[in-house]
Amino acid sequence: MELPIDHFRLLGVSATTDSETVLRTLQQRLDRAPDQGFTIDTLQGRAELLQASAELLSDEDRRQNYERELTAIADTGEGSIAALEIPPSREVGGLLLLMEAGQAQEAFEAASRGLQPPQAPALGSSREADLTLLAGLACQAAAADFRNQRRYEAAARTLQQGLQLLQRMGQLPEQRRQLERELKLLLPYRVLDLISRDLSALTARQEGIQLLEHLVLQRGGLEGELDPDFPQAEFQPFFKQIRQFLTVQEQVDLFSCWAEAGSATADFLASFALTAAGFVQRKPERIQAGFQRLQSGGQPGMEVFLACQQLLLGQVEQAQTLFDAGADEALRQWAHEQSEDPLARLCAYCRDWLSREVLPGFRDIDADADLEAWFADRDVQAYVEQQDRIRGRLSSSVATASVPEPAPAAADTPQELPAWPEFSLEPPAADPDTAAAVTDEDDDLWDGPQWRLPNLQLPAMPALADLPRWTLPAAGGAVLVIALGGWLLLRPRTEPARPLPVEPAEQVQPPAAPPTPPAPVAPSFPLTAADPSETQLQELLEAWLEAKAAVLAGGNAPLPLSDLARSSQLALLQRQEQANRSAGATETVKASVESFSVSERGPNRIAAQVTLRYSDERRSSSGAVLSQTPSTSLTNTYVFARDGERWLLAAFKPG
Repeated sequence: MELPIDHFRLLGVSATTDSETVLRTLQQRLDRAPDQGFTIDTLQGRAELLQASAELLSDEDRRQNYERELTAIADTGEGSIAALEIPPSREVGGLLLLMEAGQAQEAFEAASRGLQPPQAPALGSSREADLTLLAGLACQAAAADFRNQRRYEAAARTLQQGLQLLQRMGQLPEQRRQLERELKLLLPYRVLDLISRDLSALTARQEGIQLLEHLVLQRGGLEGELDPDFPQAEFQPFFKQIRQFLTVQEQVDLFSCWAEAGSATADFLASFALTAAGFVQRKPERIQAGFQRLQSGGQPGMEVFLACQQLLLGQVEQAQTLFDAGADEALRQWAHEQSEDPLARLCAYCRDWLSREVLPGFRDIDADADLEAWFADRDVQAYVEQQDRIRGRLSSSVATASVPEPAPAAADTPQELPAWPEFSLEPPAADPDTAAAVTDEDDDLWDGPQWRLPNLQLPAMPALADLPRWTLPAAGGAVLVIALGGWLLLRPRTEPARPLPVEPAEQVQPPAAPPTPPAPVAPSFPLTAADPSETQLQELLEAWLEAKAAVLAGGNAPLPLSDLARSSQLALLQRQEQANRSAGATETVKASVESFSVSERGPNRIAAQVTLRYSDERRSSSGAVLSQTPSTSLTNTYVFARDGERWLLAAFKPG
């Protein structure tokens, strides 16, 4: 057998080491024999090889001849390397020395070959035991070498090969457990290794994405804590940093998939990825999809982000309403420093938001937040005007349907032109409930210091929740609004249809608020059963829907809302009710449960698939219809969570 090593490296000395030091090194190596459990035959073979190298290097004549041989081999220029011929009886001892000399990968490969037919040792022999032990140790050492070189995927493949070998041999169970643990701890680094490769390395990148999905699943989702070896404090900064290696479409696909599994964080990130893709590709429909996802997520504090998305979709009035509702005092002050014009302030913030929080963090995006170019794009203009026409037709049909028989109005009866429909935090066509809200503990999931994993020397990604505070000159906002050419405000708009006049005696009166429904008899609320039945959960949902309808209609809830839903849901309902009150509008909601089926059950969380019959109608103070959803069937997922002894409605998701 040939060992790919020379006498100097085998003994562990340099070419300038004198004879006395050679002999002293030999004694040290003999005194420090490995104690991992090798047989006496292997240790004896190791000692004999060390002595042979020391004898040659301490003999001046033999050493000079050997050095000339090494020089001749190096001068061939054919990539040849020096090797030592050793007898079969010293094979395992030689491989052990090869591993000690830092050539663990070569030792592992040679030991693996030695365990394969036809040179496989006799079953149960000491040689088989020593080769198996050597293969396990060399596998670990080689993986450590690759890891130190940041070749994480090579380290993982070496560990996998070692595991397969030890499993086939049926030996060293403790060694196998160590390899399995090292392979598990290597998973995030493998993800980093594979997805950071060039975009042309499709196979490697796809494998990296699959491993990332496995990593998230192993943790129990983005918000999970099922992996004690990779706690949230380390996973958060790792995930923020690793996003920069994913393309925008890869992020849309990944986050959308995790959002379908119930992750509120993924819903939020998917909305930003869709917005970035739509802005760069000049596809407003993708921004619309991002807006709908962020809106239906129901997370508090999203109004300013929703305002930016609405602005990009050309819905200026709704955008300004959302921005005013969601901006805190510091952001209001910053906005006023940009311009006196509300639209200029909103444009300045939107441009800043795109630059700081939306467009960075994607492998394939390098674009400026140029709003002028966005609104000058023909596809964008066509999309916005098309949506205006659709809203105009819907408003016209609703207004016409609200007056059965037109009649001339009396000369002294002022006719009110209904205002442009008020924007609601809920989409007009679907939600019988407020959108899904994460638990109070999850609200600040991604707001934290930029910790780093060991050895992951990557630039930190910008935190998503940090509001921008760049100071832009006041003239900049005004120039931007002028550059848009007034298109946002002066583009053709289809006005909502004016209600047809009626005789004074037949003047439409605002509908009276519906009477407060009686409180349910059973079960009692709050729901405190340790393991509630489907019937009890359905009654809890029905009680919430009934209470919500009463509040939106301007009445009082028949039950304490805090006994039915979490604070995040109550806050959304309060904002919706305040928006109606500010607009002088009333809202009639009808929602009834048609089917209820528990799809997931745990000690603190229960999810249910629910089919509802739903309709709603919003009217102004004069009785004019502002918006309307005809009766339709919806299928939604509701999540109930246990807070102490109480079960409360915690989240909602369409589909």
